[in-house]
Amino acid sequence: MIKVLVLGGLGLVGRAVVECYVEKGAEVLAVSRRSPDFETAARFASVDLQDRAACERTFAVDEFTGVTHIVYAALQERSDLIAGWQDDRQIAENTAMLRNVLDHVSPSEHFTLLQGTKAYGAHVGPMRLPGKESAPRHAGGNFYWNQEDLVRERAARDGFAFSIMRPQIVFGIAIASPMNMALALGVYACVLRARGEPLHFPGGGQFVTEATDARLLARAIEWAGNTARCAGETYNVTNGDVLEWRALWPAIAEHFAMPPGEDRRELLALSMPEHAGDWMHLARTHGLRIEGMADLVGSSWQFADAVLGAGGGQSTLLSTIKIRQHGFGECIDTESMLLGYFRQLQRLRLLPS
Repeated sequence: MIKVLVLGGLGLVGRAVVECYVEKGAEVLAVSRRSPDFETAARFASVDLQDRAACERTFAVDEFTGVTHIVYAALQERSDLIAGWQDDRQIAENTAMLRNVLDHVSPSEHFTLLQGTKAYGAHVGPMRLPGKESAPRHAGGNFYWNQEDLVRERAARDGFAFSIMRPQIVFGIAIASPMNMALALGVYACVLRARGEPLHFPGGGQFVTEATDARLLARAIEWAGNTARCAGETYNVTNGDVLEWRALWPAIAEHFAMPPGEDRRELLALSMPEHAGDWMHLARTHGLRIEGMADLVGSSWQFADAVLGAGGGQSTLLSTIKIRQHGFGECIDTESMLLGYFRQLQRLRLLPS
């Protein structure tokens, strides 16, 4: 019987992983700072992974014995999201969180660690295209390296296998996430529509990138965790197509029944909080679950500015040849994925229908 522990169980990745393993019939334990706001067969524990004593108390109970698989999808970001990616404090905090877990609970079979395009230095300058798993580590600090070294050390000591997954721009369902593009785009569109405006494009120049559906990523994690060949391997995971925001913009506008607008470069992290009152009015009018824009979107406005290239974008493409050659070939159309998430967010009463 597979018994899975998911750290960060309410994040974009963690929630999808929980749902994937529950569907597979596994016993699922999940840890998050908040309680789940949806029905699930998984058992949740609320604990702050930065609190070492709390981790020791939580993982000492019998419920956490016999864990076969651990998926580490927890992440601590700074309030200044982008600058935090090169902040020594963020590196130390995320390393300490993982250590607080591994010092008190260990899988008998497999550990999954999450990374991303920052592994290719995309946050410090133009990356070499396409990013390949064999690329050397970029210069400078990165909590990815600290965490990876720790996992490699514990895997060798304790005898479990591990895999590292590197998605790009993850789309999924999460509340107050620091990197939720689906909610950020949805709230942006709904506020503009309520104000009688078209869907302006707030980003910068033209470039291509990729997206990763959290559900596809979850299936890749489940596959790697049960495939002997994946032990010790790192995999890029994306939808399989490319994403160019302006090409996607008409479909987003059509979904929200509004015309596409002109290019109007703006920093959403600065402009959107000024429309918190507009969102509250929308939420009350449509009976939405969350009236506070900040409570819903979190710091995703900063992420949206970076992803849309408001400050100057760059192409970030990852090679997925390796994961396909090793046996995982799933793919999904990014436009269909995004529109599907908009519909799901509307069904969940997080966006107006």
